[in-house]
Amino acid sequence: MSLFTMEIAYAILVIVGLVAFETVASIDNAIINADILATMKAWARRWFLTWGIIIAVFGIRGVLPWLIIWFSTPSLGPIGALTATFSDDATAAAAIEQSAPFLLLAGGIFMIFLFLHWLMAEEKNCIVPGERAMSRQGPWFYAVAAIILFILCYSAAQINALLAVAAVGGSAIFFIMQGFRLFADKKSAELESGTSNKSDISKLMLLEVIDATFSIDGVIGAFAFTMSVPLILIGNGIGAVIVRELTVRNIDNIRKYAYLKNGAMYSIFTLGLIMCSEGFGIDIPIWIAPILTIGIVSFFFWLSLRRIKKGDFGVCVVPREQ
Repeated sequence: MSLFTMEIAYAILVIVGLVAFETVASIDNAIINADILATMKAWARRWFLTWGIIIAVFGIRGVLPWLIIWFSTPSLGPIGALTATFSDDATAAAAIEQSAPFLLLAGGIFMIFLFLHWLMAEEKNCIVPGERAMSRQGPWFYAVAAIILFILCYSAAQINALLAVAAVGGSAIFFIMQGFRLFADKKSAELESGTSNKSDISKLMLLEVIDATFSIDGVIGAFAFTMSVPLILIGNGIGAVIVRELTVRNIDNIRKYAYLKNGAMYSIFTLGLIMCSEGFGIDIPIWIAPILTIGIVSFFFWLSLRRIKKGDFGVCVVPREQ
């Protein structure tokens, strides 16, 4: 097999993995969007489903990877960060490779905290052994997160002080985004209950904020697959379009696939472990992330199908964090 063929095969594998990850990770986003859109006038729904997709794909999932590359490799500058992954500039590639451990460790901690918060403090349909018991440990999430952060920061500081700073940065991003999500959950609940008098323009703005906060998971997780912004843009962009179509056409059917969220969160945990490992210099084969993601998503999709066929609708309900 020629080098060119191998590169094409790898690109296809990455894109398929990104599409699968972005789609299942955004299921909650699609459900929230559908619930809010149901309270809006026709013109506002049309605007969100046309211009909103442009903002989602190019404005958020396109710009955000570029900003992450720029901030993690400031020596490139904004233009250099934009053109680096579109060119064969060896200097730019070396700069990105040198800064990759900091980006990967920060992103990995963000992803692991995201998984642990879901496992310990959020509503879920339990299917994996131990989920029900862990779902009762919400107050312990912060202690567990603090201990993990301390251990990782101490270990990172032995290698490079800036690596420890990156670990703290990943934690900070998680808690900032968690605040935005709690705000979005509260506002969307008000709209669903009919206690809010917001205009359609205000609702559109809220939808864009919700979409942006949910995009963070997909964009950060994408760096476990590849450092190539074009591939991230293609994979996440296709996933975003699929989610938007689900919002309009099949949201009631999607609700029946109860374990897709579980698949998304276990994918997030796996990608977080891969990113942290690579941040500490452990070499992970490039095909591991997309293969594991596709496998995990497929497994939980099968579990969801089996649940539908059996009519088994047992739910493990955990109160949302207030």
